[in-house]
Amino acid sequence: MTSNGGRLLSGGLPPAKHSRRTRKEALIAQKEDKVEMTGEIVEALRNGMFRIKLDNGHETLGYTAGKMRRFRIRMNPGDRVRIELSAYDLDRGRIVYRLRPGDDRPE
Repeated sequence: MTSNGGRLLSGGLPPAKHSRRTRKEALIAQKEDKVEMTGEIVEALRNGMFRIKLDNGHETLGYTAGKMRRFRIRMNPGDRVRIELSAYDLDRGRIVYRLRPGDDRPE
């Protein structure tokens, strides 16, 4: 017999038990939402950092993501990139993808 009066949910499964851990993980996932934008590299700086002019006109500082370092993705001024910005700090972001010339993929 289940805790909801003997009824089973659709699919014949008893209701899931929610713990404090799953609620905490859900809050963390909400908190870490990223803003993804595209822009163009204006200037190459030291240690894999770049000055990026976003499509909306703002300038931000971007650093290469770990996978891009691992696979040695080269980036030069003039390249179009996709960057992840934190909702808390819009002045710094992580470059997650280098767009190919003529590649207009949706974000």
